[in-house]
Amino acid sequence: MKVAVLRETNPNESRVGLVPEGVKFLVKKEIQVVVEKDAGLDAGFLDAMYEAEGASIAPDAASALAGADVVAKVLPPTVSEVGILEKGHILVCSLQPSANLDVVRALKDAGITTMALDLMPRITRAQTMDILSSQATVAGYKAVLLGANAIGKFLPMLTTAAGTIRPAKTLVLGAGVAGLQALATFRRLGARMEAFDVRPVVKEQVESLGAKFLEMELSAELEDEAGYAKELTEDQHQKELELIAGSIKDADVVVTTAQIPGRKAPILITREMVESMKPGSAIVDLASESGGNCELTKAGETVVHNGVMVLGPVNLPASMPYHASQMFSKNLVTFVMEMVNKEDGSIHLNWENEVLDGVCLTFQNEVRHGPTKEALGAA
Repeated sequence: MKVAVLRETNPNESRVGLVPEGVKFLVKKEIQVVVEKDAGLDAGFLDAMYEAEGASIAPDAASALAGADVVAKVLPPTVSEVGILEKGHILVCSLQPSANLDVVRALKDAGITTMALDLMPRITRAQTMDILSSQATVAGYKAVLLGANAIGKFLPMLTTAAGTIRPAKTLVLGAGVAGLQALATFRRLGARMEAFDVRPVVKEQVESLGAKFLEMELSAELEDEAGYAKELTEDQHQKELELIAGSIKDADVVVTTAQIPGRKAPILITREMVESMKPGSAIVDLASESGGNCELTKAGETVVHNGVMVLGPVNLPASMPYHASQMFSKNLVTFVMEMVNKEDGSIHLNWENEVLDGVCLTFQNEVRHGPTKEALGAA
């Protein structure tokens, strides 16, 4: 079995799909690894580091792909990149199929087996393969640093010769992996914290990090089987906005993380809420790429409105490529081993394995993922 690691071609992507530590693990399992030249350079991993762990270095992507069984990437390939893949290759990467239907169609037509790691089932056994969670950890941490850098204030309480400085007040909307990591980071920096989520089940986790949980009375369970928040009714959403409005006006830094898979992100912060905030405060919207949780968010830009900064960062994990790549690589390696026949080391795609079945997007010129197949048919 041979794994090829390709260099990312997107100019805004600095991560790599497999780090030297991952190579070491695979080589011990008698799996060959070939790495495209400088694939890990932007993340801080030199070719020599890969070679030291048993990988070979290929001068270009085409050379790396020659004879490969599995192709490891972070981002989806472009349509033109699909052209250098061969029928039978197993591509393992993040795909975001609903946003890349043209790429999915190209992969299907080329007969590429595509394992979209962002489709990983939300089950206990799959947690070590969950790239959404690992990369959300990076995003939640970095969002706090962006917010802290944007405001002209200290976050912790300080007692100085010039007097006592009160701690900054922070608000986190959405207490999933990114939100909880944001709270943990705010705590390390000494800020006062509040958090809101429509799922009451996360209250204990929020409070364990030292934050006040903003509660809203709900008449129905708002968490689906996968653990994501369900979409609210109009009446529930109005109550949600009223609760947030009461807290946000005093916040110095707000981090928003609320997203609904496959849909536009819900608006949690209206223009009027932004106008109620203090000049110099900041909102860091982690949902910017799916429409934003703030009405004023623009993906990839910082909007200043009435003195309030609304940051719409994109692909935050790529801004911390060393550790983001380490985490992604661990997820990818664990997943690759799901495809390996334990008896002879060959590839075995067992569709009774719920991990493989859930992640497989295309196989033998067919789209296996139901929602994506429907979306292609409607496109």
